[in-house]
Amino acid sequence: MTRFLGEYEVTLDAKGRFLLPSGFKKQLPENELRFVVNRGFEKCLTLYPIQNWEPLHAKISELNDFDPKVRAFRRQFLGGATEVEADTAGRLLLPPTLRDFAGLTKDVILVAAVDKIEIWDSATYKKFFEDFSPDAFSDLAKEVMVKNEGKNE
Repeated sequence: MTRFLGEYEVTLDAKGRFLLPSGFKKQLPENELRFVVNRGFEKCLTLYPIQNWEPLHAKISELNDFDPKVRAFRRQFLGGATEVEADTAGRLLLPPTLRDFAGLTKDVILVAAVDKIEIWDSATYKKFFEDFSPDAFSDLAKEVMVKNEGKNE
């Protein structure tokens, strides 16, 4: 499984394409430039390397289709999910419906999110941090890390 680190500013061209930064390319398996892009949980997109997407998709496929919450989750999570592959110039094309969902303009920030990359409109991403105080972050970190302590061992 590929894991990412880093944060990069990129520019969308008129067709909705961006160049995958070399910092992320170096973290991918050699010659693997196939991804699935879908809606994120917040107002962003998520870009999964195909090798990280496949086990997640398999897990979602095993959920009980008779449960209305499962169907609602699948619609939200899988709706718009699209396989994308870098072109010969190394650019990835984001579908217009997904760009609209995330409110992406020309300036975009790509953010490592463990096994995926989040794609944010630059202004939206910066506002997220402006609205989050250091004390609030400290409280959140304590709550999340204490609650999950020992689960990854």
